[in-house]
Amino acid sequence: MQKQFTYPFAAIVGQENMKLALILNIINPLISGVLIRGEKGTAKSTAVRALADILPLIEVIDGDPFQLPPGADRSLYRDYGFDNGTETVIRRKVRVVELPVGATEDRVVGTMDLERALKHGEQRFEPGLLAAAHRGILYVDEVNLLDDHVVDVLLDAAAMGINTVEREGISFSHPARFTLVGTMNPEEGELRPQLLDRFGLCVNVTGIQDTMDRVAVMERRIAFERDPEQFCAEWEAESAALRERIVAAQALHPQVTAKRDKLVAIAERCKEFDVDGHRADIITLKTAKALAAWDGRTAVNDEDVQRAVELVLPHRMRRLPFEEIGEVRA
Repeated sequence: MQKQFTYPFAAIVGQENMKLALILNIINPLISGVLIRGEKGTAKSTAVRALADILPLIEVIDGDPFQLPPGADRSLYRDYGFDNGTETVIRRKVRVVELPVGATEDRVVGTMDLERALKHGEQRFEPGLLAAAHRGILYVDEVNLLDDHVVDVLLDAAAMGINTVEREGISFSHPARFTLVGTMNPEEGELRPQLLDRFGLCVNVTGIQDTMDRVAVMERRIAFERDPEQFCAEWEAESAALRERIVAAQALHPQVTAKRDKLVAIAERCKEFDVDGHRADIITLKTAKALAAWDGRTAVNDEDVQRAVELVLPHRMRRLPFEEIGEVRA
């Protein structure tokens, strides 16, 4: 089988806000995902697949539908019919699980096999896409065209890190900690404000306006299509450096702290822009901590708070237009 090559994340021209938002969600998936709003042809899907390609390999048990790490307690899962008799550990790339627009709730969360339970008295769970996405990336293109209830389920799982299915008095839960990425073209319809608020971060992407940057987009894409192996090799050093920085940030993140004055600053900004509820405050704090870890620091500073505000508040504001928050610095 011919090896498939993925366009390098480091080779994507511009779109710094989008790339940063994706990386922050990798550092801390509990930021609850990122919504990328913008026109077609702005490297949205390319960036998602490219980021997954450079992440470190993960260890799983061969054949495990829940993507649990070796050593995890599997006793509950065996009760539901999952025991393939092997404990073979394999290392593989982080998956990008794509959710089709027409996906049903059962396809997303999984379902209990009631027929098997009635006929054989055995409990059997049929895993859904959330199980497949655990420890990976769940990519939802045209999320604004999905059924609102399905979007609600996705966002609940992204926020909690757990998927619970209840059918006919039977309840089953499994880990579902993934990076949620939704994309949409606003021209095709908007998300309801209640759903928009549930995405941790939101970035707006447009076509690059700088002429030479647009030339670079063409040159790099043509070079990749002509010889993808050579092109990826040329970008391997930058890809490796990016991978190491992400791994370091993930390791550092649990040690990051924010002093009370930074919490006060976050609360004041959220109040200033008249956002509903307190989700924005909490997500802004999580984002600021991820930013500090990304920059190799263990304490949140004022710049982290400002950058976090720029990613967290625009899609939640009621008082001021988006433009008044400003652009995130690269």
